[in-house]
Amino acid sequence: MPTIDVVNTAKETVGSVELPDDIFGVEVKEHLFYTVVRYQLANRRAGTHKVKSRCEVSGGGRKPFKQKGTGRARQGTIRAPQMRGGGIVHGPTPRDHGFKVSKKVRRAALCSALSRRVQESKLTVFNAFELSAVKTKEFRKVMDSFGFDDLLLILPEKDNAVYLSARNLPDVQVLPVAGLNVYDVLKHKNIAVTSAAVDSIVSRLGR
Repeated sequence: MPTIDVVNTAKETVGSVELPDDIFGVEVKEHLFYTVVRYQLANRRAGTHKVKSRCEVSGGGRKPFKQKGTGRARQGTIRAPQMRGGGIVHGPTPRDHGFKVSKKVRRAALCSALSRRVQESKLTVFNAFELSAVKTKEFRKVMDSFGFDDLLLILPEKDNAVYLSARNLPDVQVLPVAGLNVYDVLKHKNIAVTSAAVDSIVSRLGR
């Protein structure tokens, strides 16, 4: 089991925690990252793109010119696809871009992502992360003391004071354990969790 020091926001070591091998010490399977990140981003797409086909554009009720004698190619409507202002052929229509990925694969990808951050020594465990008030300056002070240029902070549940304090900082994201996902773990170089969040992750991903 990987063992990591537990620190407070003043960067003082207050203990240590053993992280389960089946979540934080698994073999990193990078091919799962592509599948699961693509699955996440596809499910986020609204799928509301739309163009009009020849039956939906306005106009085109009469034949634009007579069939013969003009020297031009015959046309039946000015809204045919080859005409200016005509309909679009095989254009995008509203649809669901999502697809299914098994729960087992999603879990394996998330454990691989967390294990990679542990191997890179980019996982920090806090005993607690609390702010007395909504102050971006306080959050920035903690980041500067640890040398974080970007950060994904994982809390056991949503904390409005912490969330609002970090909201205006670029490359910083605060998530509850329920929202933990592969894309955000890979997106940020530094991951920070609280001791309570570690317990929640273990209970969520434990077999």
